[in-house]
Amino acid sequence: MATRPVTKQSALSTLEHLRAEIEQRNPAQPEFHQAVHEVLETLAPVLEARPEYAEPGLVERLCEPERQIIFRVPWTDDHGHVRVNRGFRVEFNSALGPYKGGLRFHPTVNLGVIKFLGFEQVFKNALTGLGIGGGKGGSDFDPHGRSDAEVMRFCQSFMTELQRHIGEHTDVPAGDIGVGGREIGYLFGQYRRITNRWEAGVLTGKGPLWGGSLIRPEATGYGNVLFAAAMLRRRRGEDLEGQTAVVSGSGNVAIYTIEKLTALGANPVTCSDSSGYVIDDKGIDVELLKQVKEVERGRVDLYAERRGASARFVPGGRVWDVPADLALPSATQNELDEDAAATLIRNGVKAVSEGANMPTTPEAVDALRQAGVAFGPGKAANAGGVAVSALEMAQNHARTTWTAARVEEELSGIMNAIHTTCDETAERYGAPGDYVTGANIAGFERVADAMLAQGVI
Repeated sequence: MATRPVTKQSALSTLEHLRAEIEQRNPAQPEFHQAVHEVLETLAPVLEARPEYAEPGLVERLCEPERQIIFRVPWTDDHGHVRVNRGFRVEFNSALGPYKGGLRFHPTVNLGVIKFLGFEQVFKNALTGLGIGGGKGGSDFDPHGRSDAEVMRFCQSFMTELQRHIGEHTDVPAGDIGVGGREIGYLFGQYRRITNRWEAGVLTGKGPLWGGSLIRPEATGYGNVLFAAAMLRRRRGEDLEGQTAVVSGSGNVAIYTIEKLTALGANPVTCSDSSGYVIDDKGIDVELLKQVKEVERGRVDLYAERRGASARFVPGGRVWDVPADLALPSATQNELDEDAAATLIRNGVKAVSEGANMPTTPEAVDALRQAGVAFGPGKAANAGGVAVSALEMAQNHARTTWTAARVEEELSGIMNAIHTTCDETAERYGAPGDYVTGANIAGFERVADAMLAQGVI
């Protein structure tokens, strides 16, 4: 059947109508609305150039999850009190492969947050080129301050329900905020206990002695730095040597962002948590930060106390007030707002690369792009984590383990390929240097072509 031509005006009208419909059908989900809008506002040129995408309700289907699962998670704390949390898994799109995306355990988790994360994951996973669909899950459970025994009991209850919805050829969860190696271990143990299967590929982020991949903990942070380095080379002809960087957060992504920046000659001078931030003129000592955050599970003020005269703790406040060449938001969504972007621009920032999911507000993104700052959106810049998760799946399938050097080489190749794809796609659609447009359209085209080939399902 021949497709009807689509004008720019009709494409814009269609997308605006769809946006309004999505907001009406998904009330009180601002993060999901924001994520959808950020993609839809870049797609008009694609529908104009490829009118077949407008025919079978394809964009509408792409914005609606294939499956949304909500379940009760009862567990018993150390005092014998029964607690009840809510669990989620949103299996968003499987056109390119099994659903793939992390589990987040945090009090702010709700259906809208999980849907936003799952929607972003669809495009991020498509950009890797590794044959994985998009999904996300989690719970409003807060592991902070809980004993290992409480976390174990919660994870076992959570997996008792989740196990019926996942599998290495169906849906492969991983970690995210609040879900690290400890939680993945408890989740995998319960899955194995219930199913009586050693299905290593059902979860990624596992321990290296039982099916995990080397470099997986480091991958998101390392990948973000590699993407930032590629942007600097392409846009300014510079490398990371001698560049000052501000990094937000002090979790897994932030720690390994700092580690890779240091390895490549940059000077990361900040880290943060909900209590405030640290500025360290000598550069963050990543080993001390790991001890404080990963071993002792302390606050960043403890880092400043132990570091000595070069470091100081600023209660509250924002790392974006510190002058720097590079900014790498690596904590949580919407942490870098328009005012912070103005401060970064005023201080001469050259590039901003998102280590977290949607950490920059739409107003801040617009300000940075208009100021000519190289901006790496999370769906491209932080794809390193899920890329190595897919490599972990490949190793599990082959019953083998790759060396750290091989995994890091693969990661570097994938991140540079993502950068090239985004750069070339933006150029092809008349937006040179615009990585937001390039990432959105490149991811969309890959998923859309697979959906068209597979029919209306």
